[in-house]
Amino acid sequence: MNTSEFVFKGSKKNIETATYTWQTPSNIALVKYWGKSEPQIPKNASISFTLNNCHTTTKINFTKVEKQTTPLFDLFFEGKKKDEFKPKIAKFLDRIKEYCPYIFDYKMTIYSENSFPHSSGIASSASGLSAIAMCLMSLEKELNPDINPAFFNKKASFLARLGSGSASRSIEGPLVVWGEHPNIKESSDLYGVPFSYEVADIFKNYQDTILLVDKGEKQVSSTVGHNLMHNHPYAENRFKQANDNLEKLSKILQSGDIKNFINLVESEALTLHAMMLTSNPYFILMKPNTLQIINEIWNYRATNNSNICFTLDAGANVHVLYPHNEKEAINQFIETKLSVYCQKNQYICDETGSGAKAL
Repeated sequence: MNTSEFVFKGSKKNIETATYTWQTPSNIALVKYWGKSEPQIPKNASISFTLNNCHTTTKINFTKVEKQTTPLFDLFFEGKKKDEFKPKIAKFLDRIKEYCPYIFDYKMTIYSENSFPHSSGIASSASGLSAIAMCLMSLEKELNPDINPAFFNKKASFLARLGSGSASRSIEGPLVVWGEHPNIKESSDLYGVPFSYEVADIFKNYQDTILLVDKGEKQVSSTVGHNLMHNHPYAENRFKQANDNLEKLSKILQSGDIKNFINLVESEALTLHAMMLTSNPYFILMKPNTLQIINEIWNYRATNNSNICFTLDAGANVHVLYPHNEKEAINQFIETKLSVYCQKNQYICDETGSGAKAL
């Protein structure tokens, strides 16, 4: 696995102070990855919708200091200093140090905030770590102006992956593939790439309403869940199934076959949770209201000949997916029927987005 292209080649400018601000989105996987090897290498390829409204905004102030042996940084989340978040960032910086040695030359002050509730079951690590990666790449580009935009995004995705695998899919949009796959051009285990084929109109501007069933901390973290795949009795079949499903979904997205889209995406969501149910130790992240919502969606789809469907992340919350032309009717259904299963009736209306934005 050749990572040498991502090693920083040296500064062409001397930067004493700098400030960069990026807004990067969360994403929701359609074909899931569950299981990885070090360093953050997926056992199968995945594809996700990039979201638009669920995002993290991060500002980093860089101040030149005498070279340090460990990176210096302070972290503020939504206006408050958060030392309890520092170990995760420190681990991320340790993983990227050979690719970004300039982090030892600066004191970093990181200011971050989410557009969605923290610990709401939305992938905040994906949006948060991709935002930090974009700020680091902004400094790198100022140190070496020869970096082109394609490499900027490629290395940002590579760096973000080392903090959170799904963060590799939050740099671009609206569909991003992460993981090497023979039928996806330029796909890689090292970074995410935009889906390389033209998508049918029905899948453009796709809607995702996130039903906040449980806003508490998960009983089992995603990191622990991934590790339980190492000795999982169904792991190898699952990895093959996911890669096969990505090939099928690629054709579905191009042809506009929405009925098969619904079947495949829901099957992927339930298979993800089946891996949790059949690991050892086993665990359940769905809640009773998760199942109530799924049954309501199935009933509505059958009764109204709708194209509504659901997917799940590694948690209890439900992502309700539907085409833009059904937005008004499904929003009414969500408000009147599904919101009662959410904590404090809370849900977030979102749609597909184009990726990271400099502010």
